[in-house]
Amino acid sequence: MADKLRLSMIQSHIVWEDQEENLGYYGELLRRVSGKCDVAVLPETFSTGFSMDVEDLADVPDGITVQTVKEWAFKYNLAVVGSFIVKEKQHFYNHAFFITPTGEEYYYDKRHLFRMGGEDTYFTGGEKQVIVSYKDWNICLQICYDLRFPVWSRNVNNKYDLLIYVANWPEARKKVWKILLQARAIENMSYVCGVNRVGMDGKGIIYVGDSLVFSPKGKKLADAGKRKETTRTCVLNKEELEQLRLKFPVWKDADEFTLSL
Repeated sequence: MADKLRLSMIQSHIVWEDQEENLGYYGELLRRVSGKCDVAVLPETFSTGFSMDVEDLADVPDGITVQTVKEWAFKYNLAVVGSFIVKEKQHFYNHAFFITPTGEEYYYDKRHLFRMGGEDTYFTGGEKQVIVSYKDWNICLQICYDLRFPVWSRNVNNKYDLLIYVANWPEARKKVWKILLQARAIENMSYVCGVNRVGMDGKGIIYVGDSLVFSPKGKKLADAGKRKETTRTCVLNKEELEQLRLKFPVWKDADEFTLSL
């Protein structure tokens, strides 16, 4: 059993609507954490930025984005997490991925589309949760605006150990970002990681980062800070998580419900 999981947050800017430039740049950032982590997490729509120009920017499911991420995962011996814009069967999705060094692929389509930014006009929402099993850890994938909806992340019967949010979360709502990440950790008795971008996008929106990892008790384990490009790596402890769940089994008293999609 892999009791420890090394998790790296890759907090960086995104070159607006320039897939080639971003794929080259993020490849270098991943090279720098090679040998230091098991899972590396990139921001939401890392290859283009959070653009609604989906017709020009969308990749196909097994296109250059996925092929490049597969190469990174294999070359640097780490799992890579992030999201990109994909077109499939005439629909556009904000498509999260978890790709392992051995080529295993897992995908999640963003459920909650950010209507204030027009995402619901251009994208189709996902209809299923995705939990990845990797190195004896169960990992739930979610994207940005999903963070505001706790029912969607509900950890029924401890079905996951780590909840990951990839994001383009604006500076204007930075306080909400930090509060909700901590809340999701406490209420789900799970580790939570949120990775956000920095810099300004093509619409003039500013992002300050504040990528964070919280423990199941809500303790901050890693903080990538504000406004700067950086990586932060921390070690998650599965044994400590399981001991907490045994000692303080809040999950046994959770309300039952059925989620209708």
